[in-house]
Amino acid sequence: QAQLVESGGGLVQAGGSLRLSCAASGIIFSISTMGWYRQAPGKQRELVATITIFGRPIYADSGKGRFTISRDNAKNTVYLQMNSLKPEDTAVYYCNAYVNDQDCWGQGTQVTVSS
Repeated sequence: QAQLVESGGGLVQAGGSLRLSCAASGIIFSISTMGWYRQAPGKQRELVATITIFGRPIYADSGKGRFTISRDNAKNTVYLQMNSLKPEDTAVYYCNAYVNDQDCWGQGTQVTVSS
């Protein structure tokens, strides 16, 4: 069974940058769309960005112009470069991927942006 493991979260000041990584491991035959979601305290989980196997990205309005999603298919890894971070970006960020046609989620990584 495949697993997704995130890394790269942490505490950063407003205006700063962070790069999240998510690597898929285990028995993997195929990975299609990969993406990032986030959930702030008291709020529902929301889309941040997704990227197809061909590298086509889709961004939520909240991250357009500030976040960049990318992937390395050889490493089964997806990245999220976050620039110009704002306090409202504070949330647990979850990696998502369709691995072997199954919807998989990581355990999440905390991103905290201080004002």
